[in-house]
Amino acid sequence: MTMQLRGSPFLTSATQPIFAPGQMDACFPTMTKSIRSGMGKLKIQKSDAEWRSQLTSEQYRVTRQGGTERAFSSLDWDRRQPGLYRCVCCGRTLFSSEKKFDAGVGWPNFTAPVDDEAMTEHPDRSFFIPRTEVRCADCNAHIGHVFGDGPLPRGRRYCANGIALEFQKGLPATAARSGNPAD
Repeated sequence: MTMQLRGSPFLTSATQPIFAPGQMDACFPTMTKSIRSGMGKLKIQKSDAEWRSQLTSEQYRVTRQGGTERAFSSLDWDRRQPGLYRCVCCGRTLFSSEKKFDAGVGWPNFTAPVDDEAMTEHPDRSFFIPRTEVRCADCNAHIGHVFGDGPLPRGRRYCANGIALEFQKGLPATAARSGNPAD
């Protein structure tokens, strides 16, 4: 049985791969790159006790244990101010408000990260649904998932847990490119 999603056939039989040969590279080039190259050494490594002392219990559950916040529970799902969204664990800039859009799902959604190196992508087969998890490249925090149903031209939708993000209002676009806050 074949299901169509924006013109791409996904094989749904339990004995067949989710993607046809070569199709995964076309749909998720960053994911296949990170899978092939491995995650590499994280820039920020802390013990479980250090993460627990730094984060609230809900931030810890979502970012360190791969949880999901309730839809519409974050202040960021409907935020319309200009600014940058940083990883709540390490402060790395992940998204700019310029790429944010309302997908109507109750979580912050973006068309792209600030740069292709900001996050790593990993296959996620939890809940019997093949998805692609996105994590902060610096500290491996679970941020959310990326889907292939976003607006054109990229067609990608980064659905983030708002609690995994820290919003910094009004920072210039140059800070987003450098990954550092404005001086």
